[in-house]
Amino acid sequence: QDRKNYFYPDLPKAYQTSQYDMPICKNGYLDVEVDGKIKRIGITRIHIEEDAGKLIHDGLRGASLVDYNRCGVPLIEIVTEPDMRSPEEARAFLEKVKSILEYTGVSDCKMQEGSLRADINLSVRKCGETKLGTRTEMKNMNSFKAIVRAIEAESKRQISLLERGEKVVQETRRWDDAKGESIAMRSKEEAQDYRYFPEPDLPPVWISKEWCEEVYALLPELPDKKKLRYETEYGLPVYDASILTGSKQLAHTFEAVVELCGKPKEASNWLMTEAMRLLKENGQEPDELSLCPKKLATLIQMVAAGTINRNVAKEVFEHVFKEDVEPEQYVKEHGLGMVKDMAALEQAVKRVVETNAAIVEEYRNGKEKVFGFLVGQVMKECKGKANPADVTILLNNFIKCMEKF
Repeated sequence: QDRKNYFYPDLPKAYQTSQYDMPICKNGYLDVEVDGKIKRIGITRIHIEEDAGKLIHDGLRGASLVDYNRCGVPLIEIVTEPDMRSPEEARAFLEKVKSILEYTGVSDCKMQEGSLRADINLSVRKCGETKLGTRTEMKNMNSFKAIVRAIEAESKRQISLLERGEKVVQETRRWDDAKGESIAMRSKEEAQDYRYFPEPDLPPVWISKEWCEEVYALLPELPDKKKLRYETEYGLPVYDASILTGSKQLAHTFEAVVELCGKPKEASNWLMTEAMRLLKENGQEPDELSLCPKKLATLIQMVAAGTINRNVAKEVFEHVFKEDVEPEQYVKEHGLGMVKDMAALEQAVKRVVETNAAIVEEYRNGKEKVFGFLVGQVMKECKGKANPADVTILLNNFIKCMEKF
């Protein structure tokens, strides 16, 4: 461990304890997928250091407040090589890091609570140039969306400066997400400016290779391996497997549902469509999913058994998602069970055919698209509780019988 001289309002003791010349990890990489292509992002080092305080900038009063509560809390900092070339690559990298940290239990990665933050070091250069431009840094970003916006805005700002013949100043800037702009805070220090020297209060800790191997053997199944297993074992499309494994909570829910009902594709479909839709409507992330796996498995089994049709199941699912109701009880209390009285279903078909004679005639004359309308009318007659497959068969048979006369 070393002392890093760092006098700033968020660290009033005037130094920060950090690893410098002997980080816990170095010379690594992470492969990410962007637009169907694999991009390798080099990782320079991963080191441990203590956190600084939190600065809260009040633009209305032109003042800054300091919260010292997190001073001294240990954190892990991951430093990458300058290999990212777009906001999309940066986001893909961060999402993968977040996923790995969650799967391994290193962090809950709740960005809104400061469990995961990112510093953006950004520079621009002309096409064809090999030398990197002068960089700026935006610190403590806590939202992927804000990070993408900040990268886009800062790159435009630097390009505009260079096109006007001005220079980019190496500095630390603050991103104002509400205004969509960055604001200069202070000049950016180089490593030598921190005047590192060994931390006298902490003895060195030696980690053996054997201990590292023991820890490595205890690692859980990581996202990439899980994704491949979903594709091979469950036969899921690459896209579905990527979305499901992108969130530890989503993957956990999926596997629990499959274990209960044995229908991986159905479980995937419900989570990928209805669950993701409702999460988005509620402004939630997949990690916040609190759906009971047993209740979704029951709903899937009810559809498979013909107890309810898929449209009714969607209605029930929404109540399961929002109110945590019991699917079977909800269906029973609201009379949503499938109509199994074939005589009653035949009467509904007959009424629809008789009241829509012109449309039936269009169908008999080859306009097949109108058949869907007729099916919908029968479903409406049955208050959505009929089996669409039964309706299709009965409607077809009824119209064919008409053609004989």
